[in-house]
Amino acid sequence: MQVTIRDVARASGVSPSTVSRALAPGGTVSPTTRERVRAAADRLGYQPNRAARGLITGRTGQLGVIVPDLLNPFFAECCKGVQSRARGLGYSVFVSDAERDEALELDAIRTLAPQVDGLVLVSPQLSGDELRSLDELVDKPTVLLHRREPGFASVTADLIAGMTDAVAHLHALGHRKIAYVGGPRSSWAARERAAGVEAMAESGKVEIVHVGSVAPQFDGGITGAADVVLASGASAVVAFNDIVAFGLISRFTARGVRVPDEMSVVGCDDIALSGMAAPPLTTVSVPKAYAARASVDLLSRILGTPAVDGAEPMQRVLETHLVVRGSTAEVE
Repeated sequence: MQVTIRDVARASGVSPSTVSRALAPGGTVSPTTRERVRAAADRLGYQPNRAARGLITGRTGQLGVIVPDLLNPFFAECCKGVQSRARGLGYSVFVSDAERDEALELDAIRTLAPQVDGLVLVSPQLSGDELRSLDELVDKPTVLLHRREPGFASVTADLIAGMTDAVAHLHALGHRKIAYVGGPRSSWAARERAAGVEAMAESGKVEIVHVGSVAPQFDGGITGAADVVLASGASAVVAFNDIVAFGLISRFTARGVRVPDEMSVVGCDDIALSGMAAPPLTTVSVPKAYAARASVDLLSRILGTPAVDGAEPMQRVLETHLVVRGSTAEVE
């Protein structure tokens, strides 16, 4: 027979209404009661009826996550982190891929908002004014992940410091002329990363050759960007992200240029594939999983659900660090 909320109430020694609150995201019960009720529900195999609970609480028990491109492993890892933390707080997650299209991103936000309690927007492409206008329109708590914007709760990484460390590493290896292959001009992350690279140029220690903006994909590195890097006379290159760096290395190899002996390459993000590449990629490591979990904690705080990390600033900036692998070497 199907286990009911009354069965859980008897097993945990509380009222059915307390069980309902304990199992609902944002339910106002003590941590001890919540743990006792959830343990009883797990033991009995109770499956809550979300639709019925939603009619009572006005909550769906669901969060929406919108990413620019699920084919990019960086965003796939973000989704896993969001889902893992959300599950621990009693939420289900809807994921939508905007396919790097602002119109699709806008449509996804409007479509998901009525079905969820809150939204996590990962590296949203919309302008600040568009986000603020949309925030008023959808009227759902929203957290930005890997994008900082006034008026929004957000979790970002210190990309400026990370990219400054990347160029400083190349300088320490003897490189004095370094190319930078940037990302989309409209991207907040692209501006932050470019600022970090430029910080070292302003110090006068290195010359930075700005190759231009490319699509943040493998083809972005394979196309003309790699040829421009080679023609510039640079002995090293920093790429907008790891995927672009892989494209650059592929093109360099096809042109007979050895990495790292003749050209050092640095990426950014430290996706899982970076350590498996040939050669393994030196890259700026962004705390993807932790940042994703922190975004859910911020959202749950706004929604009134006890978050694992407790009270946190509404705009969090996390540290990055450089992972040195085999794609960089001293100048011969």
